[in-house]
Amino acid sequence: MAHLPKNANIPMRDGVSPSCVALPRLRHSPWPTLLDYLAERLPRIPRDEWRARLRAGEVLDDDGRALDEHTPYLHGQRVYYWRTVAAEPPIPFRETVLFRDEHLLVVDKPHFLPVTPGGRYVRESLLVRLKAALGLPELSPLHRIDRETAGLVLLSVRAADRDAYQRLFRERRVDKTYEAIAPWRDSLHWPQRRVSHLREDETAFYRMREAAPDEGLLPNSETWIEPIERLGPDGRWARYRLRPVTGKRHQLRVHMAALGLPILGDQFYPVTRRGPGEPEDYAQPLRLLAHAIAFDDPITQQRRAFQSALRLARPTDAC
Repeated sequence: MAHLPKNANIPMRDGVSPSCVALPRLRHSPWPTLLDYLAERLPRIPRDEWRARLRAGEVLDDDGRALDEHTPYLHGQRVYYWRTVAAEPPIPFRETVLFRDEHLLVVDKPHFLPVTPGGRYVRESLLVRLKAALGLPELSPLHRIDRETAGLVLLSVRAADRDAYQRLFRERRVDKTYEAIAPWRDSLHWPQRRVSHLREDETAFYRMREAAPDEGLLPNSETWIEPIERLGPDGRWARYRLRPVTGKRHQLRVHMAALGLPILGDQFYPVTRRGPGEPEDYAQPLRLLAHAIAFDDPITQQRRAFQSALRLARPTDAC
C-alpha cells in the first residue's frame, strides 16, 4: 500500500509528500505494464487518470525518473506519485504555530481541519498546510485529534526524533487536558471517571460505541470529567474539563454522550445528525478543545507544557 518514502530524490509538491507503492516480486506477473498494475491495484484512481499522470510525467521511479504508460511491470520496483483530490473544498480557518524548535512543532488547529490527508481533503489538512508553509518535508504528527476538534497538535520536525516522542504517547507519559461544552445534569456527582470498552459501531464505520456488559470485553478506555463552570442565564450548559487516560478514537465524545452529556455541536453522538460526507455547518462547531498538554521532552530532557490560545464558542439561545 502507499506510504511515505524515505527518498531524497522524490521531493514533496506544495506540501504533499509523495506516496510510494512497491511492486510485488512474482514468478509470473499478470500485469504486462505498470499502468495495468496501478489501474487494478489502486482502482480509486481510474485507469484513464493513471494514464494521464504517466503521460504527464507524474509517476516516478526511485531515481526520480518519469515513467510512462508503456513502462513494463518490473518486479520489486518502487514507484512514486502525489495524491490529489479534484475540487477539494477550501476550509476557511487557519492554524497558528505556538512553538517551534529543531525537534518539535506545536500548533493550534481550528475546528473542521483534518490533521492528515484523507478522503476529500489533501492540501486542506493541517500536515500539508504546514509542510508547504514551513518547508519541512519530514514533519509528522505525533498524535491525532478529530477533524471537528480544535486545539493543540504536536508534530515531530525530524524523522529521527519521531519514535522517541511517539513513545511518550504509547506509554501514556503525556498529560492531556481537554475542555468541552455540554448540558448540565444535577443528578451527577463530580468528578466522574468513565471506564468502558470502545469498539467500532457496526452500523456506521465513522462512529464508535461502548460495548455492552454482556459482550464480555475488558475496558480499554478511561476518562476523568469534571465541571469548570455553569453557563447561560438558566445554567443548563456547563464547561467541562476532560482528562483522557487512554486515547481511543472519539473517546471523549462517546464518554460524554454515555453520561447524558453530549458535547454541543456533535454531529455523531448520541445520534448521527450529519454524515461525514455531508456539507459542513461552520456556524455549529463541535465544542471540544485540546486545551493543554505537558510531558518530559525525551530529546532535550526539558519539561514541556503548552496551552491552547483558542476558546470554545459559548452556547446561544438557539442551542
